[in-house]
Amino acid sequence: MTVVDDARENQRRRERGQRRSRERAERGFAAVRTTLTAWLSRPLADFHLILATCGTLGVIGIVMVLSASSVTSYNPENDASVYALFQKHLLFAVVGMIVFWLGVRVPLRRIRQLSSTGMVGCLGLLALVLTPLGTNVNGSQGWFVLGPLSLQPVEVAKVALALWGAHILVTKYNVLHQWRHLLVPLLPAALLMFALVMAQPDLGGTITLGVVLVALLWFAGAPKRLFAVIIASGLAGVVVLALVAQYRLDRIMTFLNPDADPLGKGLQANQALYALADGGLFGKGLGQGQSKWMYLPNVQHDFIFALIGEELGFVGCIVVIGLFGLLASVGLRIAVRNLDPWIRIVAGTLTVWLVAQAAINIGYVVGLLPVTGVTLPMISYGGTSLIVTMLLFGILANCARHEPEAVAALRTQGPGKFGRLMRLPAPDPYRPPAKRRGGGRGSAAKGGRPAARSARSASAPDRRRAAPEYGRRATQRGVGRRGTATRRGRR
Repeated sequence: MTVVDDARENQRRRERGQRRSRERAERGFAAVRTTLTAWLSRPLADFHLILATCGTLGVIGIVMVLSASSVTSYNPENDASVYALFQKHLLFAVVGMIVFWLGVRVPLRRIRQLSSTGMVGCLGLLALVLTPLGTNVNGSQGWFVLGPLSLQPVEVAKVALALWGAHILVTKYNVLHQWRHLLVPLLPAALLMFALVMAQPDLGGTITLGVVLVALLWFAGAPKRLFAVIIASGLAGVVVLALVAQYRLDRIMTFLNPDADPLGKGLQANQALYALADGGLFGKGLGQGQSKWMYLPNVQHDFIFALIGEELGFVGCIVVIGLFGLLASVGLRIAVRNLDPWIRIVAGTLTVWLVAQAAINIGYVVGLLPVTGVTLPMISYGGTSLIVTMLLFGILANCARHEPEAVAALRTQGPGKFGRLMRLPAPDPYRPPAKRRGGGRGSAAKGGRPAARSARSASAPDRRRAAPEYGRRATQRGVGRRGTATRRGRR
C-alpha cells in the first residue's frame, strides 16, 4: 500500500507541475499577445512596420547580392573586381533610399494629380523603347541604355498604371455599376500597355501588369463574374503566347517535365532545386554556396532565393517568406484603416503587386510555377526594379501616415523621431467631397466611401446607406470639422 500511495502522490505532483507549467505558458502568451495588441494599436504602428520591413529586406538583398555576384563580377582579363556588381547594386540602393524619401514626403494629393501625366509618359516610353533608341538585353528590347545608366520603362509603367487606375476608378465611383464606366478607359489603356510590353517581348512584365490590373478592379469592388472572365482570358492568352514563341513553349514543357533536358533547357530549374536541397535546415553558411560558381547561371537575378536556401537554409527562406507575409498583412491593414478611397485602392494594389511578384519568383524557384523571369523584390540584383520597389515602399509608408489616428497624432503631438529625421510634413486630414443633389445610386454615395474590397461583405444597398456616414466617421476618428486634428491616442 505504501508503494501504491507513493506512486499516486508522485503522479499528482507531476500533474500539478504540468498544470503550473501550462498556466505559466498561457500567462506568457497572454502577456505577449496583450503587448503586441497594444503596440499595434499605436497610431504610427503601420508606418514603423513598413520602414522595418523595407529596411530588413533591403539589408538581406545587399548581403545576398554581395555573395551571389562575387564570382560573376571577377574577370581577370580586364582586372574587374569581385565587388563590381555589388558596388552597382549598392549605388542603386542609395538612389532607392532617395526615391523612398520622395515617396514618403511628396503629398499623396500631388501624386494623384500627377498620375495622368505619368501614365501618358509611360505609354510614350514603352512605344519609344521599341524603336532603335531601345536596347536589346537578353532577347528583350525593353531598355534605354546611356553609358553606365539604364532604364526599364515597364517597371515605371506598373506604378503609373496603379496610381492612374485608382484615380480613374475613384473619380467614376458613382457610375461603376455600369460596365462601360468600370472598364473604360482603364481596360483599353491597360491592354495597350500589355501589347507594348509583349512586343519587346517581356512576359514577366506583362504578368505583373496583369496583377496590377486585377488588384485595381478587386479593390474597386468589381463584380466577381468579371474576374472569372479575366482568369479565363489570361489562361487563354498564356496558351496562345506559349504556342507563338518557342522559348515560352520550352519553359512550359520544362516545367511539366524538368528531367527531359537537365543540362539544357531545365538547367536553371534543376540547379535551383539542388541548391535548396543542399542548404538543409541552417544552410552551408553565408558565402559558402556552390551554386554561384556558374552551376546556377545569373543567380543574383531571378534565382537568388535558391542561393538564400543554400547558404542560409530553410530558416533563411522562412525569414524571407515571413517578411513578405508581414508586408501583406500591414499593407492590407493600411488599406482598411484609411478613409480616402484613392489611398485604399492604391495601398491594396501596391501590396498585392509586391507580394504576388515575390510569390511568383519563389514559386518558380521551388518548382511550383514555370520560369517567367520575375525578380524577387528588394533582394534580387537590379537597378530600375530596386529603385521602383523602394518607391512603392515609400508610397505605402506615406499611406500609413494618412490613417486617421496617425493624422491626429502627427498634427497634435509633432512629427516624431522619424518624421523629424526625414523632414516629413504633417499629413492633411481626409475631407470627403461635398454632397450633390440628385437621386439614384450616385447621390447615395457622395460621401466618398471607397469601393474597396474590404467593404465588399456588405450588400450594395447597405453600402449606399452607409456612405453618407463616411464623413461623420472621419470626424469621430480624430479629424476636426475644419480640417484640424483632435488629440487622439499615443504615437
